[in-house]
Amino acid sequence: AHAHEFILEMADGYRTHLGEGGLGLSGGQRQRLAIARALLVDAPILLLDEATSALDAQSEHLIQQALPSLMKGRTTLVIAHRLATVQNADRIAVMDQGQLVAVGTHQQLIASNPLYARLAALQFNAGVE
Repeated sequence: AHAHEFILEMADGYRTHLGEGGLGLSGGQRQRLAIARALLVDAPILLLDEATSALDAQSEHLIQQALPSLMKGRTTLVIAHRLATVQNADRIAVMDQGQLVAVGTHQQLIASNPLYARLAALQFNAGVE
């Protein structure tokens, strides 16, 4: 989860006591610690709900690179608005106004679902990942 570096910079490193809800940490630091804690449990199911939304671009890139190996051997449900987060998923479920409208791989959905294709064009062509 790439939390080691910022943990070492804290006053007491790994022994630092944090306030309620991660008081004193940035949003990105809280997310990285939450990901690290989920991985330490080694649960067979991993739920990532907008797991990189509060990260800066560099941290998000590092997490995106690490996620495939972290998800290996587990069922992982990823809730994301950024398609870069899910483009390598085995299956993507597309929701529109609370309704399931399509299921497929990234390539299948680009070819068959106008909503997904439009979102992909907006995000990837505009450099939004």
